[in-house]
Amino acid sequence: MLTKQEFILVLVGGVYVVEALSVMIQVTSFKMTGRRVFKMAPLHHHFEVGERGWKEPKIVFRFLIIAILFALLSLTTLKLR
Repeated sequence: MLTKQEFILVLVGGVYVVEALSVMIQVTSFKMTGRRVFKMAPLHHHFEVGERGWKEPKIVFRFLIIAILFALLSLTTLKLR
């Protein structure tokens, strides 16, 4: 906020944004069409009940890696004066 680059907040919290968007997409799709986009929302539950059935530690570790990548991406876009 101090650097006037609020869009970076979306990148830093990328995993949380994707999780929230997955719920919004699921609810909207189900209300409009009666069909589900994901097997279960939020997105991490979709991976648990999916065809491969990932275990929770595997999902947490992969989401951690993705969160680190989002944080690095946001740092590269940061412009300091």
